[in-house]
Amino acid sequence: MIRVVFNQKGGVGKSTISTNLAAQSAIAGQRTLLVDLDAQGNSTHYAGVNISDDTLTVSDLFKQVAGWFSSPRPPADFVQATPFNNLFVLPSHPGLADIERELESRYKMFKLKEALHTLADEFDQIVIDTPPNFNFYSKAALIAADRFIIPFDCDDFSIQAIGRLLDNVMELKEDHNRELTLEGVVINQFNSQARLPASLVAELRAQQLPVLEPYLSSSVKVKESHSAQTPLPFYAGSHKVAKQIAALYSGLEQT
Repeated sequence: MIRVVFNQKGGVGKSTISTNLAAQSAIAGQRTLLVDLDAQGNSTHYAGVNISDDTLTVSDLFKQVAGWFSSPRPPADFVQATPFNNLFVLPSHPGLADIERELESRYKMFKLKEALHTLADEFDQIVIDTPPNFNFYSKAALIAADRFIIPFDCDDFSIQAIGRLLDNVMELKEDHNRELTLEGVVINQFNSQARLPASLVAELRAQQLPVLEPYLSSSVKVKESHSAQTPLPFYAGSHKVAKQIAALYSGLEQT
């Protein structure tokens, strides 16, 4: 199963949610691949992978499928192990930004789907972190995926952005991936003591959007896990937010 975490708005917790859902999947005994398509590489770093000049990355994979390598390698060669059992990463690289225009001009959006469907034979779960815009890489991810979720950070601007996001994704679904399913909206950085988050969630529900539960609370422990390069389910599995992630993952797997 291939799941995409996507929002066109930055700062909503995409990388945190992607990495922690992948980590929870690994803890559940699922051989899990985290694919980092954001040139910033936050998911790669958070999962404990530090790339060097010799590391094969998703940028190299795209160069290969575009025909820039004379000796093709199997997609599995681009996957890197993490320090955590059952968790693997197809790491990002800053060079993604440099090759995007060339890939798009040569219409290589379907090549990621081919590569990931090959890797699906080796992994139980694939989770894709995407850039914070509707660009070549996020489109390629949505074409490759079975399901997608939308992180929402309880900000008024996020409400405004969701309508545009859904319009874009539904058009892509109609043209390129009829099987793509919206699993729901993940509420991130939720503060139960404040009025605004509750009113924004109520507005999402009024728009008949599938709001997933539980909501993910705001916590400094998450930032600590970022710094430690250790996803929260591995870093502090008994913490409140780690338990929320576990419950969220369990709910997704039951749908």
